[in-house]
Amino acid sequence: MASSDKEISYSDLKALLAKGSGLVVDVRSKDEVDRGRIPGSIHIPVENVESDISLDASEFHSKFGVVKPSLDSSELVFHCQMGKRGDVATEKARGLGFKKARNYAGGYKEWSDKGGK
Repeated sequence: MASSDKEISYSDLKALLAKGSGLVVDVRSKDEVDRGRIPGSIHIPVENVESDISLDASEFHSKFGVVKPSLDSSELVFHCQMGKRGDVATEKARGLGFKKARNYAGGYKEWSDKGGK
């Protein structure tokens, strides 16, 4: 279990992905994402989170090919390599009204170390 309502654990993230729900946003650089990613995640660099998450639903879908989460969605998860940028992105999203957005603090490093696929 994660340490707060702002974080999601590895096992909880795997369960979320297994049921085919949720939106996982990778906020790392393009070079980092090109070296590996959590399956099903979309890429929004941390510096673009505010502008991209503020797009209207049709623009968001057009740009990312997925449905934009609702403001009350508890299935919006940000992550980076080890947690810091994911936390920044989570705070930005919460500031825009996505009050249940969470950070996968273990990041891609934990995901790959544990063999997540």
